[in-house]
Amino acid sequence: MIRRLATSFALAAGIALAAGATAAQAGSENGNFMVRLQGTYLSTSDNTKSLFLDNADVTGAYKGETPNLVLPTATLTYFFNKNFAAELFCCFAKTDVDIFTGAGAKVGNAAETWMFPPIVTLQYHFTGLGAIKPYVGAGVQYIHYFSSKTGDNVLNAQGVKFGDSFGPAIQAGFDMSLGGGWYLNADVKKSWLDTKITWSNGTVPAAFNTLTAKHDLDPVTISVGVGYRFNLEDLFGGRRSYEPMK
Repeated sequence: MIRRLATSFALAAGIALAAGATAAQAGSENGNFMVRLQGTYLSTSDNTKSLFLDNADVTGAYKGETPNLVLPTATLTYFFNKNFAAELFCCFAKTDVDIFTGAGAKVGNAAETWMFPPIVTLQYHFTGLGAIKPYVGAGVQYIHYFSSKTGDNVLNAQGVKFGDSFGPAIQAGFDMSLGGGWYLNADVKKSWLDTKITWSNGTVPAAFNTLTAKHDLDPVTISVGVGYRFNLEDLFGGRRSYEPMK
C-alpha cells in the first residue's frame, strides 16, 4: 500500500507543478486532490531501551541520541468526500547517532544514515467553519534506513546496520483557505516506533563482535506550509463542472 501511495505521491507532485500554469482552471475549494509543500521540524524522544555487547547486557552504561532536524516535506491528500480523506506525508532526511555515557558525557558520533519516513493517515475534515478547515487523522509510519555509515566511528566499528521502523501515528492540523484552491497549512504528527542498531567488529568500549541497541525514536513532526487543492481531471481537460462533495 505504501509503495502504491508513494508512486501516486510522486505523480501528483509532478502534476502539481504543472498545475501552477493552469491554476485559474484547476484550483477548487472542493477538489479531490491537495498537494502541500512544507517546512518541518522533526523532534525525537530518544530512549535506548537495551544495549548488548555481544551477549553481555550493558544497558545503562551508554545511550544513543539523534539530533532534531529541520527539513522540507510534502504531502498528497485524496478526498473521498468533503469529510474523509487519505494523506501521504513524505520526505528524505539524514540523521546521526551520538553515543553518551550513562552519566550523560558525550563519547562521540557512532553512526549516520539516510531515512525515507513516509506516514499514511486516514483523516476526518471538519466543515462549516468558514475559511478554517481543521482535521484529525490516524495511521502508520514506516522508516526505511539506507546508506548507513559508522560516522566519525567513535566505536571503531567496521560496519553499522539500522533495522527498519514501523508504528502507529496520529495527527491534527488545519487548512486556511486563501481562495482559488490555495491554502495555508499547519500540522502536528506523533508516531511511536523504534529501531535496532547493530555495530559489528569494533574495539570501543571493548573489543566486540556486535554491539546491539534497541532504541525508541517516537518522533513529533511540526509542519507549516502552503497547499493547493484541485480536481485531477481538470488538468487533463476533463469535466468542467463539479457538484459539491457530499
